[in-house]
Amino acid sequence: MVHPATERPAAAAPPLTSGQLAHAAGVALSTVRFYERQGLVAPERRTTGGYRLFEPETARRVRFIRRAQELGFTLREVRDVLQLSDRPELIAFDDVAEQVGAKLDELDERIGDLQRVRSALAALVASGPVHPECPVIEAIA
Repeated sequence: MVHPATERPAAAAPPLTSGQLAHAAGVALSTVRFYERQGLVAPERRTTGGYRLFEPETARRVRFIRRAQELGFTLREVRDVLQLSDRPELIAFDDVAEQVGAKLDELDERIGDLQRVRSALAALVASGPVHPECPVIEAIA
């Protein structure tokens, strides 16, 4: 057993190259490069050979960005959230509440659209193979 006084602190995780970051985050290398160009992620430093090195926590940030996009958030909205996360002292509750309310309204509208398409698809399946007017086109239109 190692005595706590002689125990060595755990070594910090080594920085990641762009390719390693992409792999750790489960995205393509081009995605990491795109997020960097958009100012959503930034390398901590560069090697003498010019390779970008990212902190390991950046993989979590990249996964967040990707998931937020999958959920329908724009890159501008993602950037706003990340800026607030990076600088919580800038948070003005009224501004955040307004943005969240607008996003809720947008999500409610999208949910309504999706429910209409779902109903149309269910009706199409229930009606059988012959149907003169396509309910899916009607629901989307």
